Amino acid sequence: MEFLEKVLVLQVGRFKESDLWVRFLSPTRGVLSAFAFGGCRSRRRFVGCLDVFNEINVRVTPSGRGAYLALQEGMLIKGLLRLRTDWLRFGIATNCAKFLQSFGVGAEGAEKAHFLFTRTLRLLEEADRLPELLPLLFRARLVFDQGYAMGMHACAACSLRLDDMEERGVYFFVREGQMLCASCAAKQPGQAVFLGAESLAAFTAIQTGDPVSWGALCLSSTAKKQCAKVIDSFIQFHVGLAWENGRFARV
Repeated sequence: MEFLEKVLVLQVGRFKESDLWVRFLSPTRGVLSAFAFGGCRSRRRFVGCLDVFNEINVRVTPSGRGAYLALQEGMLIKGLLRLRTDWLRFGIATNCAKFLQSFGVGAEGAEKAHFLFTRTLRLLEEADRLPELLPLLFRARLVFDQGYAMGMHACAACSLRLDDMEERGVYFFVREGQMLCASCAAKQPGQAVFLGAESLAAFTAIQTGDPVSWGALCLSSTAKKQCAKVIDSFIQFHVGLAWENGRFARV
């Protein structure tokens, strides 16, 4: 079925001499791929719009037998000029886009993923200061939004509220995906990571805050290590993805 929609370009590659393949994020359909036949040469149907991280309006049609999608035309809505010249920011955006594609987002989670990536790109484009853990923050929020959220409000065993545990910290058990207070953690076997009050506050910001506000996060080296260890371990164990040799691989 043909559709018209505003999408974000995630990746572009050449297919044959003058054709392109384009992977994009739709706010209603998730991550999709389509061919832009003549995309390298067309000066009327794709005027300056098929670049990564552009926001564009597209008209998409299925092939006769429904084997693939084809971009019939596109119109640029917004390009990100700062990302074109700042390679550090461009690299972070690319890492986030790669995780998004490797994770895979369908129609059910499309709206939240589109919001997250749009706001992350805005942070990269406009913020003077970026959090050092931004790629990890993006990964954590994406998996939280797609149904892998961790219980952050109370101990999973005794239901002691998080507010009452902050002073002593909590223990996150990777396999179970649960937070336990110190007393319950002492009775629980398994791999656990300690999280202090600063790390807990950071996870609350990641899980519920607007990604644009992440620029205000200023974590100590201890909190950074705790957050990074939890996010990496959680995603590897529960999602099955790890960063290896410049790409996200299944583990």
